[in-house]
Amino acid sequence: MKIAIVCYPTFGGSGVVATELGLELARRGHEIHFITYSQPVRLALLNANVHYHEVNVPEYPLFHYQPYELALSSKLVDMVKLYKIELLHVHYAIPHAYAGYMAKQMLKDEGINIPMVTTLHGTDITLVGNHPFYKPAVTFSINKSDFVTSVSQSLKDDTHKLFNIKNEIEVIPNFIELDKNVNDPTIACHRSVMAKENERIITHISNFRKVKRIPDIIKIFYTIQKEIPAKLMMVGDGPEKEKAEYLCQELGIQDKVIFFGNSNEIDKILSYTDLFLLPSETESFGLAALEAMAWSVPVISSNSGGLPEVNFDGISGYLSDVGNTDEMAQNALKILKDDATLQKFKENALSVAKQFDIKNILPLYEELYKKAIKKYA
Repeated sequence: MKIAIVCYPTFGGSGVVATELGLELARRGHEIHFITYSQPVRLALLNANVHYHEVNVPEYPLFHYQPYELALSSKLVDMVKLYKIELLHVHYAIPHAYAGYMAKQMLKDEGINIPMVTTLHGTDITLVGNHPFYKPAVTFSINKSDFVTSVSQSLKDDTHKLFNIKNEIEVIPNFIELDKNVNDPTIACHRSVMAKENERIITHISNFRKVKRIPDIIKIFYTIQKEIPAKLMMVGDGPEKEKAEYLCQELGIQDKVIFFGNSNEIDKILSYTDLFLLPSETESFGLAALEAMAWSVPVISSNSGGLPEVNFDGISGYLSDVGNTDEMAQNALKILKDDATLQKFKENALSVAKQFDIKNILPLYEELYKKAIKKYA
């Protein structure tokens, strides 16, 4: 199949998922065309089946804001015609599904009928999409898609609750590529740079927005480090980072917390992590938790959104109500205090992650693509 993938090319979960999906499809022999405004951060162009097409938005003094949707839809039309693309898979309802629908209409006028699959990831529905300015466009785009998927049952439920959706929504969860998590002998030596041998390593990875409840992470760690030797790795960047740094200073734990900023070495950090913290207000899925579990890292998280669909309470980690930092800290200590308990949770975390291996999830997309293409055959 010849498939165009439209996504945000950034560190965010939707862009990562879309890129990894495209790369695995290419490895299976499909021809994949990434169409976006810059090269996705995890895109390696070392495959004859992988193509990247940049969407350029020309500067024009008439426009106060440059019309990306217009440029994207035009680029989609050109690439479909040039490469005989058979299907559009757009990630995020707006602006991508909206631009995809416009491209479909332009192509239809030229006698080309092409199906569009839209994958909903989270904030495109619960935050941005639900804004009164965008809600009609989001509703329209989802209903005009040929097939719609969501990354969790929780997100599917939220979509039906917030919008007047007539389309069926199929749940296809996010995934992890477990094959890349091999035992690299060069990784282990890095652990001593971050922590002493007797210190537990605790990690958080996010975009440091308010929804991630960054102060809760610091509070949980503060309780943990009073009981056992530990270090906290804070990976990512965003508006809450500076406040978190000040909070660490106020609590006198700044020497036990490392702020990395955005990093391309997440796998290395996770490979020597003992526990992952994700106390978010909500998560549509919890991809960061799954990535940690794939490295045999148990997770302490909130029980909101799609997190209970990924982090199994008492098995791969523990779930608590949002904001219950005391319980989260005590659950963390249950796991970390005893080597045998920690090892059991590590094994369980990997076992749960295997259910979300890309090899199990990708066939669900391939089957959907076949149905979509058949619709216009």
